[in-house]
Amino acid sequence: MNFETLNSEFNGLLPGGYEWLAFIAAALVFVFVVINTLVAVTAFYTWFERRAIGRFHARLGPNRWGPYGLLQPMADVLKLITKEDTVPETADKTMFFLAPIVFIVPTFIVFALIPFGEDSFLGSLNVGILFVVAVTGINTFGVFMGGWSSRNKYAMFGAVRSVAILISYEVPMALSLVGVVLVAGSMSLLSIADSQNAVPYLFVQPLGFLVFLTAASAEMNRTPFDLAEGESELVGGYLTEYSGMKFGIFQLAEFMAPLLTASIATVLFLGGTKWGLDPVPGQIWFLVKAFLVVFFLLWVRSTWPRLRVDQMMGLAWKGLLPLSLVNLFVLAIEVLIFQDPGTGVVPPERLWWMAAFNWPFAIVSIVVLAHIMGQRPTKMGSAGPLRLAAQRAEVN
Repeated sequence: MNFETLNSEFNGLLPGGYEWLAFIAAALVFVFVVINTLVAVTAFYTWFERRAIGRFHARLGPNRWGPYGLLQPMADVLKLITKEDTVPETADKTMFFLAPIVFIVPTFIVFALIPFGEDSFLGSLNVGILFVVAVTGINTFGVFMGGWSSRNKYAMFGAVRSVAILISYEVPMALSLVGVVLVAGSMSLLSIADSQNAVPYLFVQPLGFLVFLTAASAEMNRTPFDLAEGESELVGGYLTEYSGMKFGIFQLAEFMAPLLTASIATVLFLGGTKWGLDPVPGQIWFLVKAFLVVFFLLWVRSTWPRLRVDQMMGLAWKGLLPLSLVNLFVLAIEVLIFQDPGTGVVPPERLWWMAAFNWPFAIVSIVVLAHIMGQRPTKMGSAGPLRLAAQRAEVN
């Protein structure tokens, strides 16, 4: 059931002249379902992530509340609800209160656009991918508002660092999405998913997929990119002064981020509800593909160490940005060569030709860039006394 179906059902229940009320009622039901489904799924995901990371680290993970620790999310919610909501005396109260709301609302909005089926209401938005990029950028304001309003130097440093990271990685991520628009010939998420009937774009542009996942992982503030909350240097980053449910809202948004990233990657690169066996509904295959992307992000988080600030910014501007530009130029040339002059669309068989070229090209590009950005081995000179030792010898 989509929004149009709900709207028609309410129109049938209400007398004539109340179409506006039916529209509002359908919108409220739609919002209620989206928000509560996301919160429930995210609560389960928190258990899954902590349990999986425990296995990666040879630990048990949550195992006290309920069978296999399944009730741990409920216990965490109860703890946050009953915890004292402290606010610094010198904080900007209004900004301090609004920051968690500004941080989490874009996630709910973008989830409403994900096309989980052919009759998706908002998924057919003709500028869907542009809308996603614009709305997800609002998170930056929530982060900066939280750090600035706290009047805490650690929170401010964490906010400034996080904003720099978000802006830096937004550029290569947007460029990787432009490649998808070039091949699909549309900015509608539903049209992009439909254009992958023959070939998923993961095969056509593996370099764009890698850039998108890497940049998205950095924007989610997850290991190895979680520099905004470096416990050894910034305590809790922009979350230092937050407690209670305000802190819980920030955490809810951060745990929703991998689910949102996996859903967008499934639509843009894995065909959405396409590419599944007929007896199984496409929505099930969508969830399976999204779960595989989430597990890959979790695998990276569990195994890679945290980067330094200079390494992280260098990866954005010296690594991902050149790769995204190269990927965009190559795709533009291929689309210009292989597209059908009549329809302006690349035929399916030629998409496989592009895939056959782009995979070796992606591997070579990554190897060359890794060689350029990699650390050079230090050349050791001939063995000799240290300078300090030599000075002491001269004095003696």
